[in-house]
Amino acid sequence: MQSIPIKQIGHDRLIDAFQRQYYYLRLSITDVCNFRCNYCLPNGYQPEANKPSFLTLDEIRRVVSSFAAMGTEKVRVTGGEPTLRKDFLPIVENIAQISGIKQIALTTNGFRMAKDVGKWRDAGITSINVSIDSLDPRMFHRITGVDKFDDVMRGIERAFDVGYAKIKVNSVLMKQLNDTEFEQFLEWIKHKPIQMRFIELMQTGEMDHFFHKYHLSGQVLADKLLQAGWELQRKGLLDGPAKVFKHPDYKGEIGLIMPYEKNFCSSCNRLRVSAKGKLHLCLFGEEGVELRDLLQSDEQQAQLKARLYSALQNKREHHFLHTGDTGVRAHLASIGG
Repeated sequence: MQSIPIKQIGHDRLIDAFQRQYYYLRLSITDVCNFRCNYCLPNGYQPEANKPSFLTLDEIRRVVSSFAAMGTEKVRVTGGEPTLRKDFLPIVENIAQISGIKQIALTTNGFRMAKDVGKWRDAGITSINVSIDSLDPRMFHRITGVDKFDDVMRGIERAFDVGYAKIKVNSVLMKQLNDTEFEQFLEWIKHKPIQMRFIELMQTGEMDHFFHKYHLSGQVLADKLLQAGWELQRKGLLDGPAKVFKHPDYKGEIGLIMPYEKNFCSSCNRLRVSAKGKLHLCLFGEEGVELRDLLQSDEQQAQLKARLYSALQNKREHHFLHTGDTGVRAHLASIGG
């Protein structure tokens, strides 16, 4: 366990040594997932022996409150599959009441979306990212390990019915599996307000062979889009890492997340807290900084803010994925992707 000394209490903004400011917190609330995606948990979720419990409602409130007090305006609730938690709605409702939080996003596999998306909206979820790695139900089943394609698609339609103006859909780009569906995805979003996001497959410790077999650069798609008249959009303050493209003939958008691209990290604006209460400065980084000991009382907020600031001064300028260094991350489910 890494221990960060408490110092520099006067610094109350999340700014690192490279003058990047962090407005965006990705908060995992569970490691558990009920899908078995081939690029993440191909053997399904395996509970750890004697694992610590996931953050409680009060611990979540305290950590988000400290982040908000230091300038965070957006929280993305992730997992595992966050909606598997029985107290998922109270968690969202609590975050929504924290001063300074302007957006609460959700990343979900969508299996409960058709049934519950109205409740999510009422609780305070302002935007939704749902994963659909293929528009072919058989390929969807092959990639995710579950036969839930129709359920997830119904969930997206239901989200529009309850008032969401746009839904983001994530697809991990894999050659020989779903890369041939690009034109189908384009046709799907032509008349729907969907931001279709293609995420480059990322190398993790347990997935070296899989990565080398299926990785495809997102630049291949970027070139196709530019040649077809799509235009790259400017990023907003709270936007994530996607490069977003628009076309006048399409209601939807295309987003590309390309972590191997040069200068990918220069606009980093997000930090991660795991479901067990560790701060992670990078998706592909270190073991994490323990926060949970400072989440036991409301009186600890000044100490917690000091630890967050101090830890942030150790954030690297960029990851080293391009050199094959994936850090200690065995898989992405443990940190919320």
